[in-house]
Amino acid sequence: MSVVNFTSLPLRKRNCILLLAFSFFIPFCAFVLFSMPGWLFDGLGKDCFGSRPTGNVGSEQMVIQNLAELQVKFQYLDSIYRARQADLQQFIHQCDLDLAMNYGGSNHTITSVTSDLKPEIRQLLKNMSGMNAAQGLNQTSSIKLPSSYDFMPHLLDHSSSLRLAYVMSKGRTGVSMVLGIPTVKRDKQTYLIDTLNSLINGITPEEASDSLIVVFIAETDLEYIIQVAKELELRFPASVESGLLEVIAPSASYYPDLDKLRITLGDPPERVRWRSKQNLDYAFLMAYSQPKGTFYVQLEDDILAKESYVSEMKKFAFDRTSRKENWFVLDFCQLGFIGKMFKSAELPWLIQFFQMFYNDKPVDWLLDNLIYTKLCNWEKNYDSCKREKAKVWIHYKPSLFQHIGTHSSLKGKVQKLKDKQFGKVALFFPHNNPEAEVISGIKHYKQYSLKRAYLGETFFWGLLPQIGDQLIFKFSTPIAVKKFLFKSGNVEHPSDKFYNTTVEVLPVEIPTALMATISSNLTGDGYVIVGDFDGSGIARGSVDNSLGKIQSIRLYVHSDSDNWAILSEIDIQEDSAPS
Repeated sequence: MSVVNFTSLPLRKRNCILLLAFSFFIPFCAFVLFSMPGWLFDGLGKDCFGSRPTGNVGSEQMVIQNLAELQVKFQYLDSIYRARQADLQQFIHQCDLDLAMNYGGSNHTITSVTSDLKPEIRQLLKNMSGMNAAQGLNQTSSIKLPSSYDFMPHLLDHSSSLRLAYVMSKGRTGVSMVLGIPTVKRDKQTYLIDTLNSLINGITPEEASDSLIVVFIAETDLEYIIQVAKELELRFPASVESGLLEVIAPSASYYPDLDKLRITLGDPPERVRWRSKQNLDYAFLMAYSQPKGTFYVQLEDDILAKESYVSEMKKFAFDRTSRKENWFVLDFCQLGFIGKMFKSAELPWLIQFFQMFYNDKPVDWLLDNLIYTKLCNWEKNYDSCKREKAKVWIHYKPSLFQHIGTHSSLKGKVQKLKDKQFGKVALFFPHNNPEAEVISGIKHYKQYSLKRAYLGETFFWGLLPQIGDQLIFKFSTPIAVKKFLFKSGNVEHPSDKFYNTTVEVLPVEIPTALMATISSNLTGDGYVIVGDFDGSGIARGSVDNSLGKIQSIRLYVHSDSDNWAILSEIDIQEDSAPS
């Protein structure tokens, strides 16, 4: 039988293969071309940002860092190419099986294989005609390597197990930095909004355009998932619209029966369930994020970030790469699994490892075990292993992220650990406020009084505000108020905020002409409502100068609170030239 080449295949099969090839390789080539730094196409006289070096040390360092950036990006692009290549290989293998069946089964396959062999081997097979040994060159036989389904067989029970149950995304890809944040429903305090505020406010517009924040809601309650996504869009509309912020959630069938896990490490069942699910959450989030950017940074939903953290991480990564250091993880926080940066191209190592041992150990232990397996020699001592690990697990100081949560997602667990490498953070922001008598209807804790907070000496920390409680700032002399700012909560106690609380002013006299206009905001004792605390615990605004001079400002609590309340910033600005 004659050998069947590509041109002799049925038109439908040829078109299928060509279409698949174009769909995989053309977008890849385009992505590479548009991702290339300008200096590759304009000679080595320009750096990655299109500016010409001046020959000084700074310019040389810039070129070295740009080369390091290019090296890491090529590694990322190569991983994307390999993934597409694997998909194509699987398709071609299936086509080969179809061809073997349609063109004479194994005889055709043997003919196709032998046509590519050396003449002496073909002659050897010819001399073995009729023997079973001559039938061994069978291209249709292959092995099947283990996959996620082997380690997590429950995934086979549902076709949707690896699909997203929810995704809010603008489809951003090809960025430098992907920040992954898993979050779950907490029984007590939630820190997600404060975490995102810190992350989003800590980057420049340029950094934001080259970054992606993926919030992974590790829950299966769709109503809760949609409510969280809605709140995030309302709080961060610009970030959602630009594509900086994405929200995803897994299918319920992604998780095994968490009540039937093996008990390991002697832990109680609830802890085994918690850490096993956490491993699966990290694997899912990493798998989703892996093709979207060059670097991946694992965060948590209860952290604080330093200013310019993205620039610092990128600079550190490129510096280490330019030194030819073959790092596996860059550690920007000393606690748990916070602030761990990986090259996206190497995430499959972690994903597969987490899937294999999700029921056995906590996620941070598994990371350590993976690196130990890759590097350490049983024949050498512990110190030797420690030195080898330090070469690929590199710590950055001072830390860029701090853990702020107190209540863990594990029910009943209180987590008070802080990263000492992070340094001190401001717990209050002092201002020079107008002279006033301060009256508090809320009992303060220790030395954290309202008077000292108003003077800029500390923050106010009050015990459980109740409906009807008031904080009053009575000016020594009535003033024209230009602006006001009251900020509640601080980085160590982000949930100690004022909720359902209004800002009210007491004018010396309300002009008759204004009574009809402000009647809906007028209280029974003559105060005028001019603002309230938003969901972030901040009240800011201005006072209409038509109200004239103001005798006092008060904060009025309209409902009982489950938390204490902090005022970390009080700023009342007087209008020096009222109209």
